[in-house]
Amino acid sequence: MIETDFLVIGSGIAGLSYALKVAQHYPEKKVLIITKTRIDETNTKYAQGGIAGVTDFEHDSYEKHIQDTLVAGDGLCNPRTVEIVVTEGPARIREIIDWGTRFDKDSEGDFKLGKEGGHSEFRILHHKDVTGKEIERALLETVGKQKNIQIIKHWFVLDLITQHHLGYLVTKSTPDIECYGVYALDQQTNKIVKILSRITLLATGGNGQAYRTTTNPKIATGDGVAMVYRAKGRIENMEFIQFHPTALYEPGVSPSFLITEAVRGDGGILRNSKEEAFMERYDQRKDLAPRDIVARAIDSEMKREGTEHVWLDCHHMDNAKFIEHFPNIYAKCKSIGVDVATQMIPVAPAAHYSCGGIKVDEWGRTSINNLYACGECSSTGLHGANRLASNSLLEALVFSHRCFLDGIARVDSVAFKENVPDWNAEGTTEPAEMILITQSGKELQSVMSDYVGIVRTHVRLQRAMKRLDLLHEEIESLYETTAVSPQLCEVRNLITVGYLIVKEAAFRKESRGLHYNTDYPKKSVILQNIVL
Repeated sequence: MIETDFLVIGSGIAGLSYALKVAQHYPEKKVLIITKTRIDETNTKYAQGGIAGVTDFEHDSYEKHIQDTLVAGDGLCNPRTVEIVVTEGPARIREIIDWGTRFDKDSEGDFKLGKEGGHSEFRILHHKDVTGKEIERALLETVGKQKNIQIIKHWFVLDLITQHHLGYLVTKSTPDIECYGVYALDQQTNKIVKILSRITLLATGGNGQAYRTTTNPKIATGDGVAMVYRAKGRIENMEFIQFHPTALYEPGVSPSFLITEAVRGDGGILRNSKEEAFMERYDQRKDLAPRDIVARAIDSEMKREGTEHVWLDCHHMDNAKFIEHFPNIYAKCKSIGVDVATQMIPVAPAAHYSCGGIKVDEWGRTSINNLYACGECSSTGLHGANRLASNSLLEALVFSHRCFLDGIARVDSVAFKENVPDWNAEGTTEPAEMILITQSGKELQSVMSDYVGIVRTHVRLQRAMKRLDLLHEEIESLYETTAVSPQLCEVRNLITVGYLIVKEAAFRKESRGLHYNTDYPKKSVILQNIVL
């Protein structure tokens, strides 16, 4: 058994910035970070474009950023949350700069600000085309200097510990569900350890691996969302899965390499197989329309012409500046035989970001006491039906700070729970055939990609639900009889996430933001956030 004052699950921008703050505020208290793989293998590391924030008040304003966010969210943003994130964001950005994050500057020492789809002004701070990796580096270096932070790698968190594990019946109607910690699998010893904590933060990232084609790394399996749902916590807006319009098209390659929206912000133009610049037919903002519109436009062009990708044309751009701003994109394209100076880049949409997740209030508190969530696994109300580009890193910083403020005010009033039982693995055996697990994962990805993608229909959603019911039944049978493994638990979590996406998509009988159902092409003035 392990006891810790603050337990952080996940080591991306949300988890690390939170852990750093609570450790610095309470140097005498224990802070434990758990990650299921390497400490730097997070969704944060793969964020290319940058972080949005108002820093140039001569040309930009909070009001403009707020309005851009609300427009992108298509009527489902929480206005109070949007105001909080936009106005508190610049202070949080200054903190990570103080911790060593290096954003690109011009010759005069001013930040080079980028512009992406849906933004009315240049406000994106970036570090070339590896902004997330640079933020992760700076945070890890600073966290490493804190003596009261312990990092445990290659541990897989299985479940949240609540009253359920003490023998009580817990349902969604149960008042005051409490989190006492987690059960975690030490992947090196195969031992399951009970970790008790006063305060627990979920910063577990997204769920892109529910889809066959995604920009997310292999670790993005919706673990936090699935755990909270099993613990009878509240989940919302899972139907709003953002497909990034421009992932590099490489058949059979997963995860897909992201071609950041900043390329279009710098002048890249989308063209179809006839080399026509088609975005003007879909939106007056052309290539810089919000992501939901651009992704649907690309999907429409591909289906109309029977192609598997469109083209991103950059050959008219200054090649030296392209290489300076996007060195990794340039090198990646070069590695597959594409010279961006003379050739167009093949791109297609890929699952990229979950706008919904664990429902939290404005302090990051979940519906389960002493449990917080921030980053992509959470649903704060910022993104609504569609996330504005580069708002995700900003949201993670603002809400990790708010979780920190609320957590330090509560931690001394929370006692460790006694008499929590050890994990019960009685009656389970080693899996006879791993194919039963891996094939279930492939089937899930096929169902989600074919039936619950960019464009949906009532019939597709019905089919998806029937197939997910069967997958759920099969994987639960395995889970009850088989010794737990990361592979089994990840597939189980993904099936749960898939169910939530389909269930909430079926409830939303309208088309709004990232949820486009051809049976209900118009928006509704009645439907708001759907909570399960």
